[in-house]
Amino acid sequence: MDENSPSEENLADEFRTLGQNLVKSLNALWQSPQRKRLQDEIEDGLHTLMTTVKAEAAEFSQSPTGQRLKSDLEDLQHSLQNSQVEAKVRQELLKALRMVNAELEKMSAAWSREDQPADAGETRET
Repeated sequence: MDENSPSEENLADEFRTLGQNLVKSLNALWQSPQRKRLQDEIEDGLHTLMTTVKAEAAEFSQSPTGQRLKSDLEDLQHSLQNSQVEAKVRQELLKALRMVNAELEKMSAAWSREDQPADAGETRET
């Protein structure tokens, strides 16, 4: 074997060393003060965002516009529950689901037939 060509053993050693160096580098990066500061900034920013959104949502829900929107949504919900719209939507959805299921059953049956070996005396229709 040529002295300049790496052996399989040396190649495996280099990959092992590479893995160890990657782990050390990632650990050092994870433990770095910069990463910790960035994490703290992100956490603080998210906390501030959450607090602001909660406050704004509470303020909006108490505003005349928020109250009107809430009332309109409640009226719409009652209207849907107490009208023929709900029955019609349910009927159309049921019809659509039945059609999809029927088509899926046809496809499944067709695929099952294709997967079975043809008998020697039978010919397959295409």
